[in-house]
Amino acid sequence: MASAPFAVSSSPAASAVAARSKVLRGGRSEARTGCRLGITRKNFGRVMMALAVDVSRFEGVPMAPPDPILGVSEAFKADQNDLKLNLGVGAYRTEELQPYVLNVVKKAETLMLEKGENKEYLPIEGLAAFNKATAELLFGADNPVLKQGRVATLQSLSGTGSLRLAAAFIQRYFPEAKVLISSPTWGNHKNIFNDAKVPWSEYRYYDPKTVGLDFEGMIADIQAAPDGSFVLLHGCAHNPTGIDPTPEQWEKIADVIQEKKHMPFFDVAYQGFASGSLDEDASSVRLFVQRGLEVFVAQSYSKNLGLYAERIGAINVVCSTPEVANRVKSQLKRLARPMYSNPPIHGARIVANVVGDPTMFGEWKQEMEEMAGRIKNVRQKLYDSLSAKDDSGKDWSFILRQIGMFSYTGLNKTQSDNMTDKWHIYMTKDGRISLAGLSLAKCEYLADAIIDSFHNVS
Repeated sequence: MASAPFAVSSSPAASAVAARSKVLRGGRSEARTGCRLGITRKNFGRVMMALAVDVSRFEGVPMAPPDPILGVSEAFKADQNDLKLNLGVGAYRTEELQPYVLNVVKKAETLMLEKGENKEYLPIEGLAAFNKATAELLFGADNPVLKQGRVATLQSLSGTGSLRLAAAFIQRYFPEAKVLISSPTWGNHKNIFNDAKVPWSEYRYYDPKTVGLDFEGMIADIQAAPDGSFVLLHGCAHNPTGIDPTPEQWEKIADVIQEKKHMPFFDVAYQGFASGSLDEDASSVRLFVQRGLEVFVAQSYSKNLGLYAERIGAINVVCSTPEVANRVKSQLKRLARPMYSNPPIHGARIVANVVGDPTMFGEWKQEMEEMAGRIKNVRQKLYDSLSAKDDSGKDWSFILRQIGMFSYTGLNKTQSDNMTDKWHIYMTKDGRISLAGLSLAKCEYLADAIIDSFHNVS
């Protein structure tokens, strides 16, 4: 016959446990839980046994809220409806709504395999050929700041990592400075500066009345900021609105920043992918550099080369002299070392091969033009569908004035929820949609959903 649990009372082990339990109980006989020791003591007649309790050191760690952008994709995957559409994440899709690997990227990877290159660590600053290529692509190969050695360039972990590295630099060497961020902006900007403990405030950017740029508000807020602030600017294809300043407005923005001795800090995530022209999409950055300003620029190759998972980008700092650039670069390296030590090589070699080879560079520009062209076609078709289907007289032309992969629809959170709950269209709650995830065939369906949400949901 099986014995009852914990019934044995005569073994040395039981006696030892009983003695230890008495000490822990302080002589009391009732059951007691010792949380600090992770032990539960229970009295079974003559024998006191000590049972281990799973008390986690992480009990005080709360569940984090889902990421507002990446959480959209998770919800989309769980939806079983055939009509579902994911317009949340900014990743390029083909007309069949499938991920796309550029042909020129495949060629570059084939070339890398043929060369049999090794996987040794890169220096902290990254691949030299990449750094040269990325700076020339951004500023122009003949730009005096490159010839004079006034640019500190570090390969980093795509746009996010480049921004984070610059934020750490600001926190260390400009601890009293504040960063001005557009309202609205890419959702991760605030997270990056918060985690780097860099204070920030917003400047007006989006005008809901016109679904356009609040240029006067933007200028006024930059003008009112303390001298020497950092002003975060989107080089092209503003995320999330798709609204960019005109060339004349960029001149005025530069005037005010120069007058206030602010530091312009550009986030360039879409060079060549917005208009289809690498030079046109870099014109805002080059304007500030041409004026002799010191400038921060974060770059990413996730969009224009489709290297989302390779995490390839750079931080560039245009300085007043080569000596200053060397010192800035040395401190960026010092910050990078304990963060991630050195950057990955695969994506860097792809960029260096594509940009450095005239034939592949030409093929890349053609593919970028095709991708940008597909998004422009979808943008036009969406506008045409909205205009044809909406008999209220509402002017939807703001969609055509926006640029890049995103469109700010003007829908509020409740209306955006209706897009998802009723129409199975997944988007961020600020009304942003990614046209890169839309096909021509789905434009009319999307137009129906937008019209219904705009007019029938308050």
